[in-house]
Amino acid sequence: MAPGRCCGRGPLSRKIEDYLEAILCVAREKGYARTSDVAKELSVSPSSVVEMFQKLGQMGLVTYRRYEGVTLTPEGRSIAEVIAFRHETLKGFLSLIGVSDRVAGEDACFMEHELHNETIEQVKGLVEYLECSPSFKTEFEAFLKTRQFKRDR
Repeated sequence: MAPGRCCGRGPLSRKIEDYLEAILCVAREKGYARTSDVAKELSVSPSSVVEMFQKLGQMGLVTYRRYEGVTLTPEGRSIAEVIAFRHETLKGFLSLIGVSDRVAGEDACFMEHELHNETIEQVKGLVEYLECSPSFKTEFEAFLKTRQFKRDR
């Protein structure tokens, strides 16, 4: 599947993908997703969230009931799970190579929308391989220190 495409549907915008992922994330954490929760997750206004919930509802990706919150339809959940997998894979890779949690999360959020599935799958395989290599982290950290030392000279 190419970026921005899922489940036989045409391209989805990054914004739509971010909303679906946020709904999934909030629902996993709390058991439900309300307007205020998603607004907080995405750092947007509640009125923007309501507008997007209505749009996602028209697209058949969520069921939205005012004052009751939002639930993902099977298609919406499927798309959200793909985006969340991409995010978690990329954040895991970035963390593994020593990127701070904050930056890894921000960069993963950007990259999750841009990379092809083939790339994501290869990154996932690399992460799994490196996590099974007990010496990788120590050796890589040592390498980075010597590289920094050489640059400082």
